[in-house]
Amino acid sequence: MSVSATNISDRMAATGTANALELRGVSKMFGALEALGDIDMTVKPGERRAVLGSNGAGKTTLFNCITGDFPPTTGSIRFFGEDVTGFPAQERIRRGLRRTYQISLLFTGLSVIDNIYLACRGVSRGRFSLLRPRRNDALMQSAEDLVRVVHLDDVRDTMVSNLSYGQQRQLEIAMALSGAPRFILFDEPAAGLSPTERRELVDILTGLPGHVGFIIIEHDMDVALRVSDRVTMMHNGRIFKEGKPAEIEEDPEVQALYLGGGHG
Repeated sequence: MSVSATNISDRMAATGTANALELRGVSKMFGALEALGDIDMTVKPGERRAVLGSNGAGKTTLFNCITGDFPPTTGSIRFFGEDVTGFPAQERIRRGLRRTYQISLLFTGLSVIDNIYLACRGVSRGRFSLLRPRRNDALMQSAEDLVRVVHLDDVRDTMVSNLSYGQQRQLEIAMALSGAPRFILFDEPAAGLSPTERRELVDILTGLPGHVGFIIIEHDMDVALRVSDRVTMMHNGRIFKEGKPAEIEEDPEVQALYLGGGHG
């Protein structure tokens, strides 16, 4: 399938034992406002990391610096050993970095399978070709595989405008998986989902191939802690605490600052 272990293994061999992400001294200023301050973070290949914090903690700004939407004011960012600090967003995408957004970016007038096919086409070498896909088109097969990965088989040919909100979020995950990504940034994928849809989301994220690492920003602590190997807590643009999910959940400082003694 499009997120095949073979493709990832080949790429990893080329970069040796490099970490998936390394941020060193990353800061971001908006005028006199410090949105991020001296962020050091290391994420290993295949690791699933949750980044948590209240509104204004700097989580989305962190994502924007990693993806290249906002260049950091100071510091460096390495992606699988390569310094990408000065790279535009499209160059980071070509190197296997993907992202979802809080606001859906879908073609509502097209079907589920067409959206996924276009995502696969967009990161392929033949993305500028005007030829119609053939019956045995490898990209169409990749799209069919991704439909199953995100549990949308039953609505394969449904127009996106007719999907539930939860199904649209599932579709966004499929599109982020197009083109064998090495790492994905999920920006609040559980926002606005029902309890049933959140359970479906957890199943999808925990069922992703083991070589696909990700960082998830999420306000729902239950979702974040269930899908992550490690948690980074942010506060006022800085890293406040890091640890395993159980350690973060039980930490009294975290409970006092973010959970109010517990969470539902």
